[in-house]
Amino acid sequence: MSVRSKFSDRKGTKVPAQVKWLILLTSFSSIGYGYLTTAIAAYLPEQGVDSGQVGLIIGLSGLAMIISAIPFGLMSDRLGRKRLLLAGLALLPFSMFICSFSADPRLYLAAAIISGVAEGAILSTWNAMIADQTNVDNREMAFSMSFIVNGAFVGLGFALPFAFPAIMDLGGWTSQQVHSWAFVFIGLVTLISPVTVHFLLKNYHDTTPSAKLRRGSFLKERSKKTLVRFSVNNTLIGLGAGLIIPLIPTWFYLRYGIPDSYSGPLLALSSLSIAAAAIFSPRIAHRYGQVPAIVMTQGFSTIFMLAIPFMPGAIWAGAIYLVRSATMNMAGPIMDSYLMGIVDKEDRGLASAINSIVWRVPNSVTTVIGGAMLAAGYFALPFVLAALIYIAAVTAFWFNFRNVKVHEEPSA
Repeated sequence: MSVRSKFSDRKGTKVPAQVKWLILLTSFSSIGYGYLTTAIAAYLPEQGVDSGQVGLIIGLSGLAMIISAIPFGLMSDRLGRKRLLLAGLALLPFSMFICSFSADPRLYLAAAIISGVAEGAILSTWNAMIADQTNVDNREMAFSMSFIVNGAFVGLGFALPFAFPAIMDLGGWTSQQVHSWAFVFIGLVTLISPVTVHFLLKNYHDTTPSAKLRRGSFLKERSKKTLVRFSVNNTLIGLGAGLIIPLIPTWFYLRYGIPDSYSGPLLALSSLSIAAAAIFSPRIAHRYGQVPAIVMTQGFSTIFMLAIPFMPGAIWAGAIYLVRSATMNMAGPIMDSYLMGIVDKEDRGLASAINSIVWRVPNSVTTVIGGAMLAAGYFALPFVLAALIYIAAVTAFWFNFRNVKVHEEPSA
């Protein structure tokens, strides 16, 4: 079956054209996120920045997203999503340009905070905008398409350092010079997203709730109960993932001496494996149901997570990490679609923000802890603890949602 046919549902409904273009054009920003992530986690340690500081920078980026996401989520639901999405996309290039000046960790900290705020704005609008323009029949395919395209573009950002050694030899430049000019180039690339999305959504009109709803509570009662239970799983997943996943390039550097010119392409392959796996997400969800599909994919991922630090070498560890990434993130589009289907339409922006926050808060905290573990030489412990927390998360999700179905709604 072709990729194109996978984005037509079993009843013949296709992902709307404007949603497809929105996914494609916002993906230029994903290149910037990918490159910035690699630079912080792998390039800074090469420049003598210890893993504890790296963990702190990543953690404070998450904190910036956390602080901004709730007000952005409220703005998204009450005032409209389009302007907020454009603001987040326009903010991200500044992070790239700041990092182009030097490898000073204080500049990277400022860039990480700015990117965190931009991420808060985008996450508070992105899922909700896709859900608003789709229905129960084609929403899962739209989220799968989003994972595939964004995963490929993030992977491109991850892979850029692979070309740096050849560029350095060709021009006689230092590593710092090549990284700096790469940030300038990526900053210009990320500017494509806000400019093109502005023209795409020129005639798009947000549907805002009535004045009566604006004066009411932040969330409807049904959405509150759903989010409380959904947050249990996301909190635990964030708690476990934060111990090691953002620090994978750092782990490979400390454990095997691998620089970002190799760990970056590994992350790129990881993104591509995630994108490839997302193609099959709608089929798995249709065959087994959304909740069983989420439990199965996250459960298999936990096994591979636990195996990574015990592999006999960097190649084997990298291969198992790729399998772990694919199986874990195969659940991503299913979970996004499922959440947007079990909360009320008027609460989707805030629900997206809260869903991101309850993952990012523990993730940011444990990234600092994971960085300290690596600095102390405990290279297996973060993986073991993360796997144990994942088991608790998957178990809680099954018991909380095994009988919860998505709401019926009219076509978009």
